[in-house]
Amino acid sequence: MIVSIGSALVDILIREDDAFLEKICVPKGGMTLVDHEYIQRTLLLATDSPHIVPGGSACNTAIGIARLGGNSRFIGKLGTDDMGRLFEAGLQKNHVESILFRSHLPTGRVLSVITPDAQRSMLTYLGASAETLPEELSNISLAAAAIVHIEGYLLFNRNLILAALRSAKNAGAMISLDLASFTVVRETKRFLNEIVPEYVDILIANEDEAFAFTGINNELNALKKLAENTTIAVLKAGKRGSFILHANKTTAIAPIGSGNAVDTTGAGDLWASGFLFGLVHNFPLEKCGVLGSACGYEVCQSVGASIPDEGWHRIKKYL
Repeated sequence: MIVSIGSALVDILIREDDAFLEKICVPKGGMTLVDHEYIQRTLLLATDSPHIVPGGSACNTAIGIARLGGNSRFIGKLGTDDMGRLFEAGLQKNHVESILFRSHLPTGRVLSVITPDAQRSMLTYLGASAETLPEELSNISLAAAAIVHIEGYLLFNRNLILAALRSAKNAGAMISLDLASFTVVRETKRFLNEIVPEYVDILIANEDEAFAFTGINNELNALKKLAENTTIAVLKAGKRGSFILHANKTTAIAPIGSGNAVDTTGAGDLWASGFLFGLVHNFPLEKCGVLGSACGYEVCQSVGASIPDEGWHRIKKYL
């Protein structure tokens, strides 16, 4: 089983231009924490009608693993509102086991602004997910988990992510950490340098996140730095594919597909789905990377972090 731990969030997707990002003062491609009212005010300025779907980084990864046929579980916290019910229904529809805590706060949400170049810039209201307590995670048995995948957004809650890391380590599971966003890495770099050597077995980053963490522009040198204190390091390079470093051997994964991205929302999350599914099924690292690339490519061909059935049909050919 692969257990994913993260923020239970609903994605609100809108298409706008770069001028809109400047108007609302949001860094392109990053993630900014805001309150519920800020998202509502921003939606009033939007010209596009919102598309609403279950989301959150770890949830997206958990759903991808389940769609591949894997045994997948998600752990997070919801409100008791319509958004929470929508989120839970999405997990059930995609056959993801869940442990969901409840809060009186509204369910968290992410307003993703998708620009014409397919980049997404996120405004995140954590809501109920921010009320997840360390003791709630500490009291959950992870004994069935081969891999525990933790989203980097939890780095903003030091005690919570430490509880998740300690529970996973005590259970003997491999620990996977996705660095999530360059803005997250910048703000938590010192803490990351403390926890990665002690807990993390699989470290996953894109180019911006790798640079924010290592300060190294050259991707292969950055990958080596990422791998110094981990078993497996991954650097995703978008249209140029990805690189995996394990046991001093670098495996280059060629990109899959030639179509232009419609929306990059969930690309990294679904890459992790394919890669971790491959690992837990003892595929060679190259095949794990190819499966990750296939998932990442297909999710970029539609709006949001879900892959249509025909996309999953194409992906499963790689199995």
